[in-house]
Amino acid sequence: MTKRAIIVVDLQHEYLSSGKLPLVGIENAVSNAARVIDSARRRGDLLIHVRHESPTADAPFFAAGSENVEIIAAVSPNDDEMVIVKQYPNAFRDTGLKAMLDDKGVEEVVVIGAMSHMCIDATSRAAADFGYTVIVVHDACATRDVEFGSKTVQAADVHAAYMSALGWGYGQVVSVEELLAR
Repeated sequence: MTKRAIIVVDLQHEYLSSGKLPLVGIENAVSNAARVIDSARRRGDLLIHVRHESPTADAPFFAAGSENVEIIAAVSPNDDEMVIVKQYPNAFRDTGLKAMLDDKGVEEVVVIGAMSHMCIDATSRAAADFGYTVIVVHDACATRDVEFGSKTVQAADVHAAYMSALGWGYGQVVSVEELLAR
């Protein structure tokens, strides 16, 4: 059996409606992420929680020491689960994530969280580049509208574009139901 790790990326207060970067569909993504986490705990999969934090307290987003950097309660780590703090979209960059995965003999990573077009994308691509089998659970991820020039790209279209790119070249993109049925 392949050794699996669930990487829970940035499901933090900053992305809730009360935060500075509210995401479209964050409540559904958190609910589905909680289901993935519960299943992983029952299976004995490795769970690694990733939390984004800016290096200073006066940062515009994810300010150090603020409530907005805290992980959402519904997906919070148990005391025995690892938490990695990162400062870049890629959860592998300047963190101990790869060493943790390699130390545990992980071959497959399941990526869930936020934002689809930033940290989910960067972390999934890096995992694939490092040789891990990558599974992204699309309905346990969320994003937001983005701007390009004078055009607003709706969150659903942003999410679909990134999930299709990840599924085409970097790993499998599945629903929570598909993952839990395996």
